[in-house]
Amino acid sequence: MFDRRIVSSFDWTILILTLIISSVGIVFIYSAMHGVASDSLKKLYIKQIIWVSYGLACLLIVLLFDYRHLAKFSYLIYFFLLILLAFVLLFGKKVSGAQRWLTIGNFTFQVSEMAKIILIITLAKYFEGGKLIGDYKLKNFIIPGILTTIPFILIVKQPDLGTSMVLLFILFVMILIVETHPKTLLLIIGTSILILPLSWFFLKDYQKERLLTLIDPNIDPLGSGYHILQSRIAIGSGGFWGKGLMAGTQSRLHFLPEQHTDFIFSVLAEEMGFAGSCVLLILYLLFFIKALDLISKVRDRFGMLLGLGIISTLFFYVVFNLGMTIGLFPVVGIPLPLVSYGGSSIVSTYIAIGIILNIGMRRSFIE
Repeated sequence: MFDRRIVSSFDWTILILTLIISSVGIVFIYSAMHGVASDSLKKLYIKQIIWVSYGLACLLIVLLFDYRHLAKFSYLIYFFLLILLAFVLLFGKKVSGAQRWLTIGNFTFQVSEMAKIILIITLAKYFEGGKLIGDYKLKNFIIPGILTTIPFILIVKQPDLGTSMVLLFILFVMILIVETHPKTLLLIIGTSILILPLSWFFLKDYQKERLLTLIDPNIDPLGSGYHILQSRIAIGSGGFWGKGLMAGTQSRLHFLPEQHTDFIFSVLAEEMGFAGSCVLLILYLLFFIKALDLISKVRDRFGMLLGLGIISTLFFYVVFNLGMTIGLFPVVGIPLPLVSYGGSSIVSTYIAIGIILNIGMRRSFIE
């Protein structure tokens, strides 16, 4: 029977912040697409409302079972993920040269969005099951490295550089969390820095162009540098108070590309200015502070690793997306959590938040 004490431990603040940030996203998706000619694009905000509803339903379902069951079935879930990723490469839907979506009837889903959560669960299980208390050596990371590399390769082949980067980030975060031996940590970081330049030879031409335009967008202002330049113009033109809701010229005149997805923050910054941008950042800050406070009180190692892994990944998404919009990071298709348009992103983020809430609800009832 469901323990009522668990319900009393539910953190309403995190859920309320999640819904507020999601509402901000819906408003600015509506604003971003308000001036387009296509009726279907104008109604994207309605689709976003539906996806948020699906996400909320998934969050509630996640709350019903004990998160520790994820540890029991982690490797089975991971194996199922690999099957789905392979299936996407063979039979997935191709859009704009990328084969990332799996279609079942009228339902289309980006499997790689769930890969991040599943990898966190799998690595949390591995490090929890190893029963090692700190002082990890290089040999202890061989299996986690393999567990990360397999989905990494499958996702790179889609191609999806942004998500594949996130998988590497997840592995690095886990290495930090489990108290790796300092010499081993320095060796891993040093080796990564030395190997990083070699990755240039494995990038596609358009990916190389994005990295070059990161240094100087004016190299190709009408091509690969166009996104960054227009985003900077939009953010800068907003000033302190902004131009007003649905009054942004960059989005109204369609200069700003991907204005409802990757560059939704640029729309917000132009219309609400520095003040409005700060409000959104404060909402994110409150969310992460509250989530970290929740996970800091967890008693079991699996729950701690799982919670910190999810929080770190969401934080990475926020920082990287904002960095993309102002030209600090390359444009690799990383959405702004809960704000950018996208069904797969919204649902997977709500599931991730549901896991955090699940951990918080049961943190005091670990036997």
